[in-house]
Amino acid sequence: MVADDGYPGTVVLLRTRGCTVTREGDGVRLRVAAGEPWDEVVARCVAEGWSGIECLSGIPGSAGATPIQNVGAYGQEIAETIEAVRVYDRERDADTVLAPADCGFGYRTSRFKHADRWIVLEVVLRLAVSDRSAPIRYPELARALGVAVGDRVPLDETRAAVLKLRAGKGMVLDPDDPDTFSVGSFFTNPVLPAAGFGHLRAAGAPAWPNPDGTVKTSAAWLIERAGFAKGYGRDGVAISTKHTLALTNRGTGTTAALLDLAREIRAGVAQRFGVTLVPEPVLVNCAL
Repeated sequence: MVADDGYPGTVVLLRTRGCTVTREGDGVRLRVAAGEPWDEVVARCVAEGWSGIECLSGIPGSAGATPIQNVGAYGQEIAETIEAVRVYDRERDADTVLAPADCGFGYRTSRFKHADRWIVLEVVLRLAVSDRSAPIRYPELARALGVAVGDRVPLDETRAAVLKLRAGKGMVLDPDDPDTFSVGSFFTNPVLPAAGFGHLRAAGAPAWPNPDGTVKTSAAWLIERAGFAKGYGRDGVAISTKHTLALTNRGTGTTAALLDLAREIRAGVAQRFGVTLVPEPVLVNCAL
């Protein structure tokens, strides 16, 4: 997300294209140039019968952006299938290849996200050869597919269900729908120490325990119960009418107005629940 004044520097947009496939046993290794449109990569994998990223259908942007954000949706994260990331190291003036353990992957983050040292040039994925999805982990997606959590379903059915769910939340770009004019989910779901989650549990907040003992809860639930309904906004910006986590430009909005709305929401949630929401997008030449 960029300030209304723009960025006082040079912006490089990678347009590199290309995808190299190597079959290895029961899997394939996919080398994807950073400039490849991400959803085209997913669509090809589904069509070819390569399983592992089907739940990441419909996510906009380029393949090179996926490790930066460690993009995830409907129970999958790109870090689960990344075998390597080739980057240009600006400090060393050299190309280098980083293994997943060197990428600092976490929930919607990586070592690349808030640093300008590395430029992602290529992403190497390891996928299974199968016409069935990876086990469905996300209850909402399982319900949409009419299966149980843990089941595997045809890849094309998974992709279709994900795209339908995303469209219903305004997460597939439609020039006639201002609910789609956003950077996606503006806040990440808070991850809290188990000891600090008790008051939220008592209030009925959703809880997803993590192996390390922390608990992830729903930012949308917190926002709504802090008094911010879908459609709430002013000055040309508003919460999406379809998805509480999306802050949208209704056609005349500015970055400054959207950040003011985000600050109001963050302050309201902190006052009501004692939880400080964290923005998911990188803020360029501006701050929350």
